[in-house]
Amino acid sequence: MNTRTLPTVTREIHLAARPLDVPGDEHFTLTEVAVPEIADGQILVRNTWMSVDPYMRGRMDDAPSYIPPFELDAPLEGSAIGEVIASRADSVPVGAHVSHFLGWREHSVVDAAGAVVVDTDLVPASAYLGPLGTTGLTAYLALTEIAPVNEGDTVYVSAAAGAVGSVAGQIARRLGAARVVGSAGGPEKTALLTTEFGYDAAIDRREGDLAKSLGEAAPDGIDVYLDSVGGDHLDAALEAMNPHGRVALVGAISGYNTAGPLAGPDLYRAATKELSLRGMIVGHYLDRFPEFHAKAMPWLLDGTLRTRETVLDGLENATKAFFGVLDGANTGKMLVRL
Repeated sequence: MNTRTLPTVTREIHLAARPLDVPGDEHFTLTEVAVPEIADGQILVRNTWMSVDPYMRGRMDDAPSYIPPFELDAPLEGSAIGEVIASRADSVPVGAHVSHFLGWREHSVVDAAGAVVVDTDLVPASAYLGPLGTTGLTAYLALTEIAPVNEGDTVYVSAAAGAVGSVAGQIARRLGAARVVGSAGGPEKTALLTTEFGYDAAIDRREGDLAKSLGEAAPDGIDVYLDSVGGDHLDAALEAMNPHGRVALVGAISGYNTAGPLAGPDLYRAATKELSLRGMIVGHYLDRFPEFHAKAMPWLLDGTLRTRETVLDGLENATKAFFGVLDGANTGKMLVRL
């Protein structure tokens, strides 16, 4: 067994109660616990980075979904990167950096089979939670397989300054899109869409009529829409879609904090335009990471894939980061540095 001087206690964030609508501090507890012994085939990871993502809001509800809800009075889960400080697994030595799914804690005991060793010599460790993580993979698969972009298409991306959207606009351009339109909240974010993230036109969702603005930004209609918002954004996109257009449904953040059923868009337009609307759960495509990394790593290394991070420090600020990502406070990937 390879070890260093190991901590005996660590901190975790637990789910204390399930919110009915907007989550608050009262729904979480920061708890000090003993670091458990690791068993054969396990590693102890000192987490250095953790991700907070909008989908985590759904796991706070005790309701059937594609992923089990968080347990009450237990640590939350999510993607994290860390350094192995103890190992009882020959495949993952002490000193290796790994990605895993037991975030929301400063130290994690992880089955070696559930950890992936990552190379932090070429790119920062945090990149494996952003452009090289599930958010980057989502953008890539959404535009190559779920709603594939063809040469000359007009592409619209909502939440375009977020973790998925900031990568998606650049991928759409690489795939041959003739025009790429994004929407975001506020003048600073919309400016970044055209100056850094590869968009031809940017819409401020907080200003004016979204459907009207989208019609002006894409006067010849939309062929592909990557939807992370749902609600009025999906409704506006369906109005602007060209016949036989394609929609990738990867999120619906506008309704995550809403209790009860949501009013949906008029899907009759999808029928009359013969549109394809397809959902995507990125966790079902994790085997595609090697393919994606082979393409995205060179883009990141030569600087042609431009990314941003919004970083908060300390586990005690993880809930603040989570509230922020639900409210659109992040540009690029929202991360917590531990």
